[in-house]
Amino acid sequence: MNNSVTSTLRLAWASLRVLLVLTVVCGVLYPLVVTGIAQAAFRDKANGSEVKVDGKVVGSELIGQNWNFKGTDKPDPKWFQGRPSNSSYDPLSTGSSQLGASDPTLVKNVKAAKKQVAEFNGVPQSEVPKDAVTGSASAIDPGISVDYAEIQVKRVAQHSGLSVAQVEKLVKANTAGRTAGFLGEPSVNVLKLNIAIKELAKK
Repeated sequence: MNNSVTSTLRLAWASLRVLLVLTVVCGVLYPLVVTGIAQAAFRDKANGSEVKVDGKVVGSELIGQNWNFKGTDKPDPKWFQGRPSNSSYDPLSTGSSQLGASDPTLVKNVKAAKKQVAEFNGVPQSEVPKDAVTGSASAIDPGISVDYAEIQVKRVAQHSGLSVAQVEKLVKANTAGRTAGFLGEPSVNVLKLNIAIKELAKK
């Protein structure tokens, strides 16, 4: 066997050994270590910020969901409703409508949604906030503005059997302030709020 062939075989064997070592280190050991640290130190976040009721997972703090009558696309009036979603709140298929602000289709959809939201909540169209008729960039935003929550209070109170004061108190309790005190706007987590509504309505 000549020197060139021998050198080639040695390089190939050395490369193979490096590949095997890196595969074990980067593909097995490193992921296991990172996963172990995440589970030990940040278990809730590492598992998707799951929300549990009576030991059962009912959703995630990070992903919005529909609050419709079971098996339909009709919103249930006893629950607070989230923002519109083009992906049906499917985290595997996120994204906005990609329609520009001046697109006639978007304008038409927003006008129709504004009328529907106003009628559903028994308020004038002028009181309907923009997040009630437009989806977020991800299409799975779990939160709504305080303004959107407020126009839903009377409707939820009426259909859940709670008083307006009780529902307003729950809205305040489930309102998160601005990030770091100055970034973004206060928001209301719809899942947590509806869980609180359900729990109070049982009493």
